[in-house]
Amino acid sequence: MIKAVVIDDEALARMVVLEYLQAFPQVSVVAECGDGFEGLKAIQQHLPSLVFLDIQMPKITGFEMLELLDEPPSIIFTTAFDEYAIKAFEASAVDYLLKPFSQERFNKAMQKWLQLQAAQQTQGYQHLEEHVPQQQERIVVKIGNNIRIIPVHDVIYLEAADDYVKIHTAEGHFLKNKTMAFFEKQLDANQFVRVHRSYLLAVRHISRIDPYERESFLAILRNGQQVPVSKSGYTRLREVLGM
Repeated sequence: MIKAVVIDDEALARMVVLEYLQAFPQVSVVAECGDGFEGLKAIQQHLPSLVFLDIQMPKITGFEMLELLDEPPSIIFTTAFDEYAIKAFEASAVDYLLKPFSQERFNKAMQKWLQLQAAQQTQGYQHLEEHVPQQQERIVVKIGNNIRIIPVHDVIYLEAADDYVKIHTAEGHFLKNKTMAFFEKQLDANQFVRVHRSYLLAVRHISRIDPYERESFLAILRNGQQVPVSKSGYTRLREVLGM
């Protein structure tokens, strides 16, 4: 049997998926979840091969939930919002079902996934593992067994730390297993500037910029902290600040 999990905050939407899955007796739904936290626990517990996932849900979005998984299963998104389609396919989604979808459209998504599974077995096909979650408003991090949601507005700067990025806020710093390039792509370029290869800085926290060593500078922040600024980073800062 193929194990599947259905994650959607609308009970009716979950019922539709369950009804349509009756056409695929080889698939067994091992959990139904009403939000991303429940979904995360269910995936970690049951290790399903396939997840039907809504995007806009209470607490955390579907993209944010995926970000917390080390090895996400195959995902078929089910959502009422068409504006997330590009992000969904960037996240290696099998398919993107726009509500309300028909049994016929659902069957096409399932056939696509079954074909991918067959390709994995016969040709060694592997899904891409880089998921690109929605990061414009908040950043989700794991602290032990707990989940912390950090509003982007609370971020002072980000700092490279080996295989992690250290997210600095007024409450302290938090580690995220991502790259600086990832955050540079996701965050608003008018609010966060890559001032150094190891630092991504929220410009609203800058108090002043002082010369430092040859062709380098120091950004003095409102809280008194200092962040190094390279020559190229200084150029980018000048462009954003209109200097």
